[in-house]
Amino acid sequence: MPAAPRRTGRRTYALLASAATLATAAALTAALPADAHQSHHRPGRYQDVQLLSFNDLHGNLEPPSGSSGRVTELQPDGTTKTIDAGGVEYLATHLRQARTGHPYSITAAGGDLVGASPLLSGLFHDEPTVEALNKLDLDVTSVGNHEFDEGARELARLQNGGCHPTDGCYTDQEFQGADFPYLAANVLDDRTGKPVLKPYWVWKKKDVRIGFIGVTLEGTPGIVSADGVKGLTFKDEAETINKYAKVLQRQGVQSIVALIHEGGFPASGSYNYDCDSPGAGSGISGPIVDIAKNVTPAVDALVTGHTHQAYVCTIPDPSGRPRMVTSASSFGRLYTDTTLTYDRRTGDIARTAVKSANHVVTRDVPKAPDMTDLISRWNTLAAPIGNRPIGWISADINNSGTESPMGDLIADAQLAHGRELDPRTSLALMNPGGVRAGLTYAAKGAEGDGVVTYAEGFTVQPFANTVNLQDLTGAQLIQVLKEQVSGANAAAPKILQPSAGLTYTLDLTKSGADRVVTGSIRLNGAPIDPSATYRVATNSFLAGGGDGFPTLAQGTGDLVGADDLTALEKYLTANSSATSPITPPKADRITVVQ
Repeated sequence: MPAAPRRTGRRTYALLASAATLATAAALTAALPADAHQSHHRPGRYQDVQLLSFNDLHGNLEPPSGSSGRVTELQPDGTTKTIDAGGVEYLATHLRQARTGHPYSITAAGGDLVGASPLLSGLFHDEPTVEALNKLDLDVTSVGNHEFDEGARELARLQNGGCHPTDGCYTDQEFQGADFPYLAANVLDDRTGKPVLKPYWVWKKKDVRIGFIGVTLEGTPGIVSADGVKGLTFKDEAETINKYAKVLQRQGVQSIVALIHEGGFPASGSYNYDCDSPGAGSGISGPIVDIAKNVTPAVDALVTGHTHQAYVCTIPDPSGRPRMVTSASSFGRLYTDTTLTYDRRTGDIARTAVKSANHVVTRDVPKAPDMTDLISRWNTLAAPIGNRPIGWISADINNSGTESPMGDLIADAQLAHGRELDPRTSLALMNPGGVRAGLTYAAKGAEGDGVVTYAEGFTVQPFANTVNLQDLTGAQLIQVLKEQVSGANAAAPKILQPSAGLTYTLDLTKSGADRVVTGSIRLNGAPIDPSATYRVATNSFLAGGGDGFPTLAQGTGDLVGADDLTALEKYLTANSSATSPITPPKADRITVVQ
């Protein structure tokens, strides 16, 4: 069967037709200055443009479960409540309802729309998510770090279409690619010195033009597999945005929005927390603050992501004027609705009129039928693989705490796989960010309580990293443990999950590298010998020095094993059964002093 024709046009915008919509439009027009009122022949000076945005979807097409599928709402009396949220069937309905009555409407995203995805999307290299985003009428997005999980060539395929180079086509139609542009202004191809994808894009409707510049965090190489960013250079976010803001202005585009896959941390975890309200505490902190303060005043608003936080804040630009900075949490649980008031006389946004709010993607609205059909189609293809049992557990194995039972289980699985490859393997270390979920005892389908399915394992470890072995001296191993709380990780420690037999004390009353008590480090009860050689198992991401562990990149005698999910599957299958399930590790290998 021939491939379906590629969609070439952007979506068309419906005219206001209903009496209710006309009444709403009239009310909005009445609130504008006198010269903003429209006549039959000439539009008014000011035009409200709706900007809907979200970020960090990570391929969550189905409603995410557990805490990943809930948001916290701050109540007027100061208490909080949780709300179930997310799922593209509901996200589509909310976005479509939000666009009603807004003929000038843009939908944009802040990166990490794919990568670290559940099996429904990840098994098919995130083609289902791109298809869903097309149906959502996404106009534009920045790249995020996870867009580089499988390298720049795969990202280009997601943009342009075509069957996967290894797995081929999953259906009788060739993958069509994204109908929206991915923007990667600060990601340069080392061979050409040019951005690997478009650096900016201009939205146009009649006489209104708004430019979008997309960047990901400069630190992407430190949190992505080395193979994924090979041959690429990541430039400073603010400098890049300022460069292309000038380019847009030279083209006559004065209204500019930056899509930045980097973010901050609000003082409250509530989605409706107002950073700018009296008594809001410290407002917002984190990398986005310095970036925002250095982005040219020519940029009118910043849509951000990466930290999976929810905020609607103003941060002063270099001229001291407040500027809107937003983020919509993650996994499709929220969307942000921002009003940009476009001044036709200047071609710019009236900054003082910018308004924004986060909204919950509640599950009390009708499901979008086209999304239900999409999920059903891909689930039919995934079910034979995803429903296969790979192990049994006696209780929930959670992924919380400085040291988590799930992290320990993965480390044990990688140690076991390492010993299959080389019996000399002494220990394994797992990065906490690579553990995407825990395992639940209660059945999610028809598999029965305690059964771990391949789909559940995939949710825990979706990155397809390999298990790598390397030799480290005892001195290097001690340095690796100290790098958890020093260097790049001094401000935000990344505590590696240790395999059975490796124990030490983490003293949080101290600072820097001293928080790892050197004399307490033991392997199978014996002190680490600085001059001895230890065979260490990690995933390929860590083995390349990722997550701020440069010493791991200095290992020798590299040996590459199977992917990490295969290692987990083999460990569960070998060490559990229906009558003898695995019990959760006690997570007592690290003694924490506070």
